[in-house]
This record gives sequence, structure tokens and C-alpha cells, in this order.
Amino acid sequence: MICITAAGKTAVMAVSAFTLSWTHSVEKTHWQETWTASPDGLRVIEARIEGSGAGMDPPPDAVLRDGAYVYRPQVPPITDLVLGASGATGEGWTLCGEGVSCRELGAQPGDAIHIGWCRP
Repeated sequence: MICITAAGKTAVMAVSAFTLSWTHSVEKTHWQETWTASPDGLRVIEARIEGSGAGMDPPPDAVLRDGAYVYRPQVPPITDLVLGASGATGEGWTLCGEGVSCRELGAQPGDAIHIGWCRP
């Protein structure tokens, strides 16, 4: 179960896996990350990017599949995923969980958005 906190409000999504997707603000290419959530934290298990440039080159082990570079980031779990909400990119992030409706986050300027495992 993940908690999404923004502007002092918390929403709960009853999921243990989710995707986060967005369009890069400079290159205008699509990015997507697949995450798992557990009491140990959030872990990114796959990333897909539709291009490179502006400091966003895919790693050497990325494979071009269906028009996107796909790879598995080798990073430890995190407790809190923080997304900025400048409103200057034209759109925000789309967060989708298994079996639940997708949510758009950070399309308008505002406080940072925090995503993490819901702790009792």
C-alpha cells in the first residue's frame, strides 16, 4: 500500500506495484518506471526511455525494445520518492497501480509530492 502526500493531504493506493510515467521537460521524450512497494521501501525494477540527450543517456546494458531503451536500474530501495511540481513542464506524472485508476500528479505548481509505503 502506498501513500501519496501533496499539499498536506495524503491519498492511499492499495497496490504493491505501480508505474510512474512522464514526458521529459527538455527532450519531450516519454519515460516510464516500474516500482514495487513494501515495508522495506520502494524499489525501481525497470525503466523505459524513448530517447537520449540532455543528461539522460540510457545505461550501457539498456536494450532497445518497441521504440524505447529498457533497463533494470541497480539502485537500493528508497523510503520516499519525491517529485517536484513546478507546473512549468506542461504536464505532470502519471501514476498507475494494478487494478486501480491512474492519477495525474504535479501538473500544477505546488509543493513536492511524496510517495512512500504507508506506515501504520
